[in-house]
Amino acid sequence: MPEQAEANRAGPFIENRAFEELHVGDTAKLTRVLRSQDIATSPPSGGAMPVTSVQALWGASVLSELLSTDLPGPGTTYLELALHFKAAAAVGDLVTTRIRVRDLIPETRQVTLSCECRAASGEILMDGLARVIAPGSKLRWPRALKADAALPAAGTHFRRLLDAARQFDPIRTAVVHPCDTVSLVSAMEAMEARLIVPILVGPMAKIRKVAAEAGRTLEGIEILDVPHSHAAAERAVALAREGKVDALMKGALHTDELMAAVIDSSGGLRTERRMSHVFALDVPHHAKLVFITDAAVNIAPNLDCKRDIIQNALDLLHALGIESPKVAILSAVETVSGKMPSTIDAAALCKMSERGQIVGGVLDGPLAFDNAISSEAARTKGISSPVAGEVDILMVPDLEAGNMLVKQLIYLAGAEAAGIVLGARLPIILTSRADSEMARLASCALASFWVRRRSIK
Repeated sequence: MPEQAEANRAGPFIENRAFEELHVGDTAKLTRVLRSQDIATSPPSGGAMPVTSVQALWGASVLSELLSTDLPGPGTTYLELALHFKAAAAVGDLVTTRIRVRDLIPETRQVTLSCECRAASGEILMDGLARVIAPGSKLRWPRALKADAALPAAGTHFRRLLDAARQFDPIRTAVVHPCDTVSLVSAMEAMEARLIVPILVGPMAKIRKVAAEAGRTLEGIEILDVPHSHAAAERAVALAREGKVDALMKGALHTDELMAAVIDSSGGLRTERRMSHVFALDVPHHAKLVFITDAAVNIAPNLDCKRDIIQNALDLLHALGIESPKVAILSAVETVSGKMPSTIDAAALCKMSERGQIVGGVLDGPLAFDNAISSEAARTKGISSPVAGEVDILMVPDLEAGNMLVKQLIYLAGAEAAGIVLGARLPIILTSRADSEMARLASCALASFWVRRRSIK
């Protein structure tokens, strides 16, 4: 079979090879130059350095990237890597890693692949075997948001998201009451990153004072002078209704104050869809972005509300180029129980998806968190699920559960969290004082993708 890796790396998307598409003899390769920043120390003058733990990790990471992006590709689950390190490369060497399918086990979707890493001279640097579980269904992801099973560091997925969003024109964004340093500087940083064109709505004197204290100039930035935060929210919503802005961005006012103007029955931004919040989390060492909903707007959603919450999240992922997102409807158990309402809602939502009341995704539930994230955990419990281990969206039963889950991932797992409110006429960027600069920019990038999707529909 022909090698597929170089072809898979061309264009804006990467696609996997589902198990049914694999054949013994399929191969893929990846060629990389060993750079000085890839290893902790430079090679001694005159020759290649001995194999160090850093070089071994670099070789294993290149192999992991090849497995996770090319063969089988996104959705691959690792079981075992047995590698033998035989020689080291020098900085500047061209290193080619090649994998080949040796064995396929249809009952478990297990794939054994031979692995080999060679220098340009032909010398074998590393060889061995990899054993993985191939994805059971086709996945197609934007290259900027691709899975990276080489254990990406914090912020990796957000940086790719920002790079992808910068290809679009900046979106006109009403920044509501940016009257503290964090909210004003955040808006200006998003402008400098070419994500938004800010329109500052608030008391002009206060905004200028904050800018001066932060050492920032407001030259060329439009400011709409209103007396206080309540008026700022109303004016920003009016701009949205008039089609003068593409998005709203929360400044130094409480979320409830902004949302009250958004949902106002006479002059707000309501649609037929229930509004909900979607968190995008960049979790270190996880293969892709994880989306959690709703952990910020709807406190105790009923079944109809949950339907809209899921559809909002699905629509966002469609805007990001993910064609059939996997949704896990979370509970504490995997079986439906009359004593646990969240399990009944999960079962009903899956049936609603089957009947076309929720479109554009693959739903499963109830699922506990471990079974949603880990296909191994699901198999241990005898759960057969198209979502387990490949989940994109985690649908939580209520705001309290979602809030705790998001904060656990942030403070215990080192995740970065961005997020927007959907279901209104335009996206609403909600930020927190605790957000990092990267998270704030990522929230703007999510809104940019959403606006672009709406403009081409």
